[in-house]
Formats: sequence, C-alpha cells, structure tokens
Amino acid sequence: MTNRPLILVTNDDGITAPGIRNLVNFMNEIGEVVVVAPNSPQSGKGHAITINSTLTFEEIQLDGPQKDYSLSGTPVDCVKFALDKVLDRKPDLVVSGINHGANSSINVIYSGTMSAAVEAGVEGLQAIGFSLLDFAWDADFSQSKEFIQTLVKKVLENPLPKGIVLNVNIPKLKKEEIKGIKVCRQAHAKWEESFDERVNPHGKKYYWLTGYFNNMDSGDDADEKALADGYISVVPVKFDLTAHEYLQELGDVLNS
Repeated sequence: MTNRPLILVTNDDGITAPGIRNLVNFMNEIGEVVVVAPNSPQSGKGHAITINSTLTFEEIQLDGPQKDYSLSGTPVDCVKFALDKVLDRKPDLVVSGINHGANSSINVIYSGTMSAAVEAGVEGLQAIGFSLLDFAWDADFSQSKEFIQTLVKKVLENPLPKGIVLNVNIPKLKKEEIKGIKVCRQAHAKWEESFDERVNPHGKKYYWLTGYFNNMDSGDDADEKALADGYISVVPVKFDLTAHEYLQELGDVLNS
C-alpha cells in the first residue's frame, strides 16, 4: 500500500512524445503514476471518441517505475479506458500533456490535451492540462518542471470545485525568465483560416488548411496577454457550455 497520490497521465502527441515523458518524470516525484496515452499523435482531435472501429491496447516498457499503456484511440478514449479497464481505483489527479505548442484562448476547443482533462472533469476528477509554447520535438520541457510540480501539489492539497479543470500554458522561456503564474480568462481570439488549393501529379485537386491566429483581445486579464508578458497562464475551464446569462432572455423571447 502507498499513501502517495495516484496520478493518471495522458496526452495527445502520443505516448513516446518528449512532452509526456517529461511530465511522467515530474509526476513520479509526487505520486504513483499510471500512463494511458495514444499510440500515435492525436493533435486537434478535441473531444472525439472512437465509436466506428475497435481499439487495441498494450503495456509497453519505457522509462521510469510507472506503468505505461498505449491505446489506439483519442485522448478522451484514453481517459475513459483507463478508468474502466486499467485503474483499480479512481486517480487523485489526471494530468494531460505536456503539449508541444499552445492551447491558450480558443485553442482549448480543438485541443486533445485539454479534452482529456475535461473528460476527467466530467468524471468528477481533479485534472490539469499542460502546454508549452514550443512546437519543437526537442523543446526544453525541463524549464517548466518546478512550476508544474508546484501547481500539481497545490491542486492536490486544495481540490478544485467539481466540474472545473485547469488549462495551463507555459511560455517558451528559461526558468529564471518566467515572471510567475497568472490566473486568467480565455482570450477572445480565433483562427482566420483558408484552404490552400493544390493539384497533384494526376491532376486531382487537394487542399491544405492554412491560416493565422488573430488575437482580438487587449485585456490585461486574458491568457494571451499573460503569456506575452512572460507569465504562465492558468485558466479555470468548465464543461458546462450553457449560456446561463441568456436563459431568461431566450425564455422570454420564445414564450412571448
């Protein structure tokens, strides 16, 4: 038996991605770790689940003392599968990441990293999604170790309200350059997208999704501002998408 917290680790970049391997190592210093993660990259899958095909699952030998399991599904599949088939008790915390690239602002909607954390929240579990603003495969995740471990310990000691999970984004800076942690709201921003039309050697058209990130938010309390200023942004996220502030007005309109 152990008194150490049970921590489930997952991600969307795949079980061998450097981001999750670093996160696993960080968590091994805090608790008993079990990893259930996709066997291949699943970025941008959002809250997708696998319903039209079967899943395969295997234990693999990687680094460290933890148990590592790969699943041929999405990040949300991994959380569901871990709770049903792998763990013998509910985890004290679910951590997702460390994502290669930002999941700030509107990116939280598309993010497989954050959807895994949100799924844990749906199950009534404590959960945090971590992302580093560096898409490079060889990004230096070690600079964020102390900040991540501090946040995890604080959540374990001070549980979040039911239905709320944390979206944590970390700027691409040296540890000593990070100014601290800011609790923020999600910035008002979106992707301005288009489809680049091309023709293959057989004369058939194909398309690449392209675009740029448009931050339309100048607020000092937004996550994009915090990150630009050198802070780690922490946004509390909930999965209840109801527009509560519009319920009464909509009712008045529809019943008039």
